Amino acid sequence: MNSTQEKTITVIRTRVALQQQVRVWKAAGETVGFVPTMGALHAGHLSLVEKAKETASRTVASIFVNPTQFAPGEDFDTYPRREAEDLALLAGIGCDAVYLPGVAEMYPDGSVTDVRVNGMSDLLDGIYRPHFFYGVATVVARLLLHAQPDVAIFGEKDFQQLQIIRRMVRDLGFAVRIIGGETRRDADGLAQSSRNLYLSPEERQVAGAMFAALHRAAVRLSLGAKPADVRAEATAHLLRSGFRSVDYIALVDSDSLIALPDEVALTTGSARLLGAAWLGRTRLIDNLSVTR
Repeated sequence: MNSTQEKTITVIRTRVALQQQVRVWKAAGETVGFVPTMGALHAGHLSLVEKAKETASRTVASIFVNPTQFAPGEDFDTYPRREAEDLALLAGIGCDAVYLPGVAEMYPDGSVTDVRVNGMSDLLDGIYRPHFFYGVATVVARLLLHAQPDVAIFGEKDFQQLQIIRRMVRDLGFAVRIIGGETRRDADGLAQSSRNLYLSPEERQVAGAMFAALHRAAVRLSLGAKPADVRAEATAHLLRSGFRSVDYIALVDSDSLIALPDEVALTTGSARLLGAAWLGRTRLIDNLSVTR
């Protein structure tokens, strides 16, 4: 596979040019791994590129801040954009190419086609951001069609998004394998995210409580505690720690994302514990696997 020695990275800005490059690689018998991002890259993103390099002979990352997944009043205009820094990071780990489409390239004039994964998109984060996963599914479908990869890597930190994309790919028959990349964390357990840049120094000292609350909850669930009791304790811990509100703490079936019964201890098998909470003006999400 590609070495991590820094090299000049190929920057591609149109679908036609990207598909031409991918055809050249595939004609030479190479495989393509794809990592879609919205930029402001951190170690978590780079770990996904490294995982793509382990599974394919060529790697492409995309950077596109997708307007359709932001509602009015959300942070589309202020979302961190650091193109030069991102390109340097990708070049430094040996990514072969980066796709940097503009809005007109992703959503041509007159475009009216959307992709919706019904049901799964309306749970958890979909309750609080009802537009979000429709925008995600639409842009990911377009990116996969543009890049034509053999494998695409998405972070497990956005677990609901990962499962929705897996379902979309299965339902629509995309010829791509979807792989989840392990969540990268800071020393205090905080899941790495571009939006962590919004945290003030004081808030950053508190933010690790999200992981601490979910970790304790996951341990208690694995030992037979009832989900209702665990959710209440985790919520109280976050509020005591300085979070201003908690959108949800939920134990769900890993595949369907449907909530498991509140008053029944987890039986044998695995589930997923997810949380979303506000620290100041920053909304943090995280999740952990739970096994009994």
